[in-house]
Amino acid sequence: MASTWEELAADKRARINNSIPEEWRIQSLPAGDSSFDYPAKSGLLSDKELKITESSATDLVQQLAKGELKAVDVTIAFCKRAALAHQLLNCCHEFFPEMAIAQAKELDEYFETHKKPVGPLHGLPISLKDQLRVKGLETSMGYVSWLGKYDTTESVLVTLLRKAGAIFYTKTSVPQTLMVCETVNNVIGRTLNPRNKNWSCGGSSGGEGAMVGIRGGVIGVGTDIGGSIRIPSAFNFLYGIRPSHGRMPYAKMANSMEGQETVHSVVGPIAHSAADIRLFLTSVLAEEPWKYDPKVIPLPWRSAEEESIKSKIPGGLTLGFYSSDGVVLPHPPILRGVETVVSALQQNGHTLLPWTPYKHDFAHELINDIYAADGNIDVSKDINASGEPSIPNIKDLLNPDKEQIGMNELWDTHLKKWNYQSEYLEKWRELEEQQGKEVDAIIAPITATAAIRHNQFRYYGYASAINLLDFTSVVVPVTFADKKLDTKKEDYQPLSELDASVQAEYDPDAYHGAPVAVQVIGRRLSEERTLAIAEEIGRLLGNSVTP
Repeated sequence: MASTWEELAADKRARINNSIPEEWRIQSLPAGDSSFDYPAKSGLLSDKELKITESSATDLVQQLAKGELKAVDVTIAFCKRAALAHQLLNCCHEFFPEMAIAQAKELDEYFETHKKPVGPLHGLPISLKDQLRVKGLETSMGYVSWLGKYDTTESVLVTLLRKAGAIFYTKTSVPQTLMVCETVNNVIGRTLNPRNKNWSCGGSSGGEGAMVGIRGGVIGVGTDIGGSIRIPSAFNFLYGIRPSHGRMPYAKMANSMEGQETVHSVVGPIAHSAADIRLFLTSVLAEEPWKYDPKVIPLPWRSAEEESIKSKIPGGLTLGFYSSDGVVLPHPPILRGVETVVSALQQNGHTLLPWTPYKHDFAHELINDIYAADGNIDVSKDINASGEPSIPNIKDLLNPDKEQIGMNELWDTHLKKWNYQSEYLEKWRELEEQQGKEVDAIIAPITATAAIRHNQFRYYGYASAINLLDFTSVVVPVTFADKKLDTKKEDYQPLSELDASVQAEYDPDAYHGAPVAVQVIGRRLSEERTLAIAEEIGRLLGNSVTP
């Protein structure tokens, strides 16, 4: 007799829970809204394991490469902390410590025999968003109908990370369809923010944001088609990069709307520092991913590009900035966050130029039409296959009333995107011509809000316009909302009905302490330069490594 979707989901939840060893289980969940400090106070982790999980990835791989740490010890430490993370935050779709420890033992044996690491990530546990396929595991991606299907191959990125020495131990939660910036599905429910259970962890890489945010992981792999790396990074006070399409390998990953080529989803890391982001990118590029994925551009890491930015530090960067895209005004904490970054840069001699966002209303509307261009047939098929309901959050982004467009309309959409990208570059060049020098990047909000309350995410435009442009973007954590500093503007006249709904959500008391971030936007394929700028901003703010 066929199982109902509820029974299938309940079975999956039980299997995840059963994968946690008895001795790693929490007997009584902590009281209060925050889980952030619980792992350090739980007594489950030894002092050594706490030190390991609170180290940077860069430090860990150096110690592993010298034989100062064993891969098994590092792996067990992160497995324990990830087990706590799932019990506290509901952030795993797969948890497989036995496989991880077995992999770690093989790496330790290799090191013992050869007296050297297998690669730059030797012995480093890396968590994976549940789009990346690992042989022998499920990739449900938040669809009940995908449960029970086990991968017989693995994603190219998994293969290359494994070659570099990375260890895999968990696949993290995503929202149903991937297409919303909160993380909730009918399989495991909602994933929570470690700093406050009333706030969203972001999405669609929300499980990664929560896992890395509570240090159940030191580097996590996410994807981004409309903000899905950057928003979880922002909501969890982390660094994250949206590389341009073609820089990182996406082949053999699961996805909604596979074959949609107008706006590409891209893959990239979420971490506690720009240095750890760089470690990930350079390690993957060293494996020459263009030999495995034909969409990857043969472009090794360009140290000269990075050095060209560092040569302008201190005091020589020229950066555009904006606080509002003219569609939705950010909440007061975000406005203060942009102001904080601009002030810090100016005080250190850098040149900051006001940037007028070019037709971001057009970009927001166009990319939303692209997301729904098939009339939602693809995602509806996978939802309806099990009989599960749609999560409420989908309606805001994937309009069920949209009709499927035809081929000529699709071609016209491609042309609109290309024209917009060309016009945006022209505006960038015009500013450079006015200034008589290069504009290195643009500082902007990544969301209109700090880490938002559940089911309240309304506006994707600050993130999704950058996807349409295919620019590189790096999130930098800045500060936290403060009810005394970030008071509500009672006399504000909304820009639109959408803006009014976003402004109505703001409550200084409810958002007190919520993470605030900005994004650093660079031209297409400017990962080296944009990351170097983000790293300098983090240094100036004192956030070069997040807690």
